[in-house]
Amino acid sequence: MRIHQRLSAFLSICLLALFLGLQADPAQAHGKANVEPKIGILLVTFGTSVPEARKAYATIESKVKAAYPGVELRWAYTSRQIRHKVATEEGLRNASPAGALGRMLDDGFTHVAVQSLHVIPGQEFNDLTAIVEAFGSMPKSFERIVLGPPLLSGPEAMQALAKAVLASVPGLGDREALVLVGHGTHHLASAFYPAMQYYLQQESERAFVGTIESSPSMQDVLADLVKRKIAKAYLVPFLTVAGDHARNDIAGNEPDSWKSQLKAKGIACQPVMRGLAEDPAVVDIWVGQLGLSLKALRDEPKDNG
Repeated sequence: MRIHQRLSAFLSICLLALFLGLQADPAQAHGKANVEPKIGILLVTFGTSVPEARKAYATIESKVKAAYPGVELRWAYTSRQIRHKVATEEGLRNASPAGALGRMLDDGFTHVAVQSLHVIPGQEFNDLTAIVEAFGSMPKSFERIVLGPPLLSGPEAMQALAKAVLASVPGLGDREALVLVGHGTHHLASAFYPAMQYYLQQESERAFVGTIESSPSMQDVLADLVKRKIAKAYLVPFLTVAGDHARNDIAGNEPDSWKSQLKAKGIACQPVMRGLAEDPAVVDIWVGQLGLSLKALRDEPKDNG
């Protein structure tokens, strides 16, 4: 099914490229130096069907607009399922990355900074990379298009994130712990979760990372908490927004939720229902990555001749 979906997406991009190649104004042809640059930003996230969780996107948007005034900003959701659900239930239309870029090209943008708002460089980011590369290779496309990395992009970003997350909760008492709970993936990028725990524990030995669907698992984290005789844990979504997974899998009242399982082990829980994108210090990491992309857009390409 995943191969079929990716093939369909690739064919759609090819058809879009053909259409744009036939329709585009020759003055906007790739590499034309006489076109006045029109720079745009595309923020790309997985998306959420929980209206209350979207306030996190407003935090990001306000930060980006303050940092880069005058640069037009647009949004896209990578999740087709979320786009469909939001359109069906709320009548709100959210663009796909390919659709958003196609419209930006049609609207005359010449330089675009695409910023991933994903947490790890997993399958969603891989698919986004393929789309950006496809637009970058079109004969009549943007003069330049640059993709910014997700939140966990390397040691410096993880160090900054560890400090930001720990600063967002009260000082941990002797038998208290901070537990970040991410979605998890079977992609190779799952290695970023234990890597993040390493950087967290450089700041506090009682900070842990777990995942809903992969490793480190709930049982892995529970074993550590019991071993350290933790009496209370702050459960923090390691997710861009505190959407359905945060409300149900992490903080829900169902027996298999993280909150219920920890309580069953005698560990008091305090869920912190706030997505990473609601923390200004975390958003600053994304904004900084976007700044590097905008700088790359403005820098002249190197002459390899």
